[in-house]
Amino acid sequence: MNVTEFIILGFGKFEQWKSILFFSFLVLYIVAMVANILIIILVAVDHHLHTPMYFFLGNLSCLETCYISNIVPKMMVGLLTDENTISFSGCSLQFFCFGFLVATECYLLSVMSYDRYLAICKPLHYATGMKARICIQLAASSWITGLIAALILLSLMLQLTFCGPNEIDHYFCDTVPLIKLSCSDTNLVELTSFIFTFVFTLPPFLLTFTSYIYIISTILRIPSTVGRKKAFSTCSSHLIVVSMFYGAIMIVYLLPKSKALSDVNKILSLLYTVLPPVANPLIYSLRNKEVKNSIRKAGRKFMSFRF
Repeated sequence: MNVTEFIILGFGKFEQWKSILFFSFLVLYIVAMVANILIIILVAVDHHLHTPMYFFLGNLSCLETCYISNIVPKMMVGLLTDENTISFSGCSLQFFCFGFLVATECYLLSVMSYDRYLAICKPLHYATGMKARICIQLAASSWITGLIAALILLSLMLQLTFCGPNEIDHYFCDTVPLIKLSCSDTNLVELTSFIFTFVFTLPPFLLTFTSYIYIISTILRIPSTVGRKKAFSTCSSHLIVVSMFYGAIMIVYLLPKSKALSDVNKILSLLYTVLPPVANPLIYSLRNKEVKNSIRKAGRKFMSFRF
């Protein structure tokens, strides 16, 4: 008999920490949602933020609002109530949304790094290199390639047979633990997953890393010590978070699978499922002077309207 629902084991091995984990993830989820939705609203309503950089940041915030909402609420329900079952269709939907959004983010982050490279290293070419049409094409390409890859992988997963057991040793419906539960041939799915992970992580990471190397080398030539330190701090923060995002994905999906490393992979998964939606708004947007000014203006308008 085919499986109709799965049991997500989540962080069952950390039973004594469930309350702490729940409140930690709740705080992170609220921070991520508030920060990302705030950025989406500001980018939409403030014409001063209608630039290529904030266009991409708006796309990233929209993506990460959906991204964290796809995983964390269900995970928190399991921590709070021990209601850890998910239907087959619900698991398939979560699997598809995760694949779609994580693949899109891989390319979108590299597009954003290229945008910053042009702005800082090639300022004279920026206006022509980042016209509105080109920005829309770059963002749309990221979303479309992510969608196509997720659809292909989902169609292959749906061809697998799941006849028991039905316990997913993870906190969401991910490729690796699902493949382990299948009682049919998974070679094609595993190969496709490996190829997609390679294509969606290594080339974008190399592009991002190279862009930031050029950016940092340009920043180091800034005459002002204060300006150099501030710009270097910002870019190094970007590079650290991006490196953790790509690095964790490559470790979890490209390295050989081991039962002993399952708990380690579960923790590493937090670096590309929970951390980016929380950290990216803070390091990419909310520290920027333009965004701070936009928040102040919005606050003043709200207060004047209220009183």
